Amino acid sequence: MTDSAALYEKLIESLGEDPQRAGLRETPRRAAKAMEFLTSGYHTSLEEIVNGAVFPSDTDEMVLVRNIELYSLCEHHLLPFIGKCHIGYIPSGKVLGLSKFARIVDMYARRLQIQENLTLQIAHAIRDVTHARGVGVVVDADHLCMMMRGVEKQNCSTTTSVMLGTLRESDAARREFLALAGRG
Repeated sequence: MTDSAALYEKLIESLGEDPQRAGLRETPRRAAKAMEFLTSGYHTSLEEIVNGAVFPSDTDEMVLVRNIELYSLCEHHLLPFIGKCHIGYIPSGKVLGLSKFARIVDMYARRLQIQENLTLQIAHAIRDVTHARGVGVVVDADHLCMMMRGVEKQNCSTTTSVMLGTLRESDAARREFLALAGRG
């Protein structure tokens, strides 16, 4: 049994359950494996993900990737938050392969997080990789820590945004991004 699985077994015992009960016998191993997957972003680097998929381009108009699904764990309660990420950037001679946006979102989402930091980390990563003139990121998410416990509000969602460069400095660029992202 791995160290993590042993910890899950102790947790199950501390809840007053019998970890040797038929339905729970393999739960510590499965839970440890699930947590390893859900936090796999700690074992991945931006360089690995991008893997050279930055290409020269003459385009200087906004590029937007919408509705990237994300699944993360709230660092305060270890409960999931689930949402969508919208990323826009204004290239400066380079564009990023489209699948890399989803991989970047996953890398940062698969860590213990708060949504505000997740949004910021994604924006900085896109800027660092592309050297874009402007980057905008909007994340809309539902937090199970608000839905299942505490205030127990089922229809409450959270939206965070980060604007860098031109998207922060230019009202017109910001409005264009928000309109294309379906937020304006």
